[in-house]
Amino acid sequence: MATTPFSKLAYKTLQQGKGIAGLAHKELSTKLMELLAPDAVPSTESVPPDLLKDLRSSMAQLEDRDWDEAQQGTYPESQLFDAPWLDWASRYPLVWLDLPSTWNRRKERNICDLPKNTDRSLFPDYYLQNFHHQTDGYLSDHSAGLYDLQVEILFNGTADAMRRRVLAPLKRGLKHFSDRSPSSLRVLDIATGTGRTLHQIRGALPHAELIGADLSEAYLRQANRWLNNGQSPLVQLIRANGETLPFADEGLQGATCVYLLHELPAEARQNVINEAWRVLEPGGVFVLADSVQLADSPQFHVAMDNFRRVFHEPYYRDYIADDIDARLTKAGFEAVTAETHFMTRVWSSRKPAQPST
Repeated sequence: MATTPFSKLAYKTLQQGKGIAGLAHKELSTKLMELLAPDAVPSTESVPPDLLKDLRSSMAQLEDRDWDEAQQGTYPESQLFDAPWLDWASRYPLVWLDLPSTWNRRKERNICDLPKNTDRSLFPDYYLQNFHHQTDGYLSDHSAGLYDLQVEILFNGTADAMRRRVLAPLKRGLKHFSDRSPSSLRVLDIATGTGRTLHQIRGALPHAELIGADLSEAYLRQANRWLNNGQSPLVQLIRANGETLPFADEGLQGATCVYLLHELPAEARQNVINEAWRVLEPGGVFVLADSVQLADSPQFHVAMDNFRRVFHEPYYRDYIADDIDARLTKAGFEAVTAETHFMTRVWSSRKPAQPST
């Protein structure tokens, strides 16, 4: 897409429209829950006006950053407008139809309502629950088909913009290997889900070999439908646990992990970071993106607490107080940096080019 004087206006208008749609959906669905399932209404803190102001300001800064990095060539401007609109429109009625079962699980505190054919031996215990109270947890095609749309609604249309914040530090880190052919670089996305982050990485690094790993076959099937159905280079998708990745030591140059750590108990969090260190070649870059935390965004503590109250997120309270910088350093990473973009914190780190002595 060529930049025109109207491109930025179009982008801002699109983001504003998605924000309004997300807010309207949440307001209406909340009113319906209060009317039809009052026992399922969670207890939340009221959001003070200053917090709303801070959230709007932070969202505007995210959108400005998103636009600027596209203009700088970090990723194609077309990504700013790239979403499966027709697919989401066809699935949107299913989001509404899914709400009664979500309310019922919340009311009954039923957090293990999973498909009957689930082979529990294939998954760690912490995975076998209904994160977000969503139907089937992460273990069905139904869940995978609604996930991206539900996340866009949750974050008022900013989910893709927040995911894209991993692209600039990833590309900067890969400059360590600038003497190599771009097609020789291998980048892994840990817990890739439906592949939205991989889709964005492919736009920014069109020649790199991309790999996605996830525990859910259903989510990998959805990722395959969206990633491997056209003329773009194929993405390799593998069912794997981020704690025990099926890759040799030091065989990758880059790794990303987006919105996983807050859904892991502390030990598993460290295991995933340790595995990223193991599979990266010396000099390789690891970029993490997840929820903001209390230390970097204390002004958002009410929003964080409400998120935990509304959605089933059993490890979130521990995560928002966790020291991810220290975990990265413990694993062996160096040059750890972090930035906050709206409700997302992004860490970048590097595996030392030479083993520590």
